Amino acid sequence: MKKNLPIGQLICEELRRQGKTNRWLAERINVNIRTVNKIFQKSVIDTQQLMLISEALGVDFFHPYSELLRHILTLSEAENASIE
Repeated sequence: MKKNLPIGQLICEELRRQGKTNRWLAERINVNIRTVNKIFQKSVIDTQQLMLISEALGVDFFHPYSELLRHILTLSEAENASIE
């Protein structure tokens, strides 16, 4: 089962919520605007890039991954308990 988060969409939504522009983010993470636009389309992102984006926007974008992992592990534990 594929368990990707729409991380690019989450970043885009947060950028808009803060009223900041694509150019603003591009300057903060040292990429061009085209790269920022590509980031918004991603469901997988490099951890270093995600760290830079998290720092720039002041948001922990790793948290949704932690929550997803916690959910997956809980389901796995429940499945294992039902087998035993």
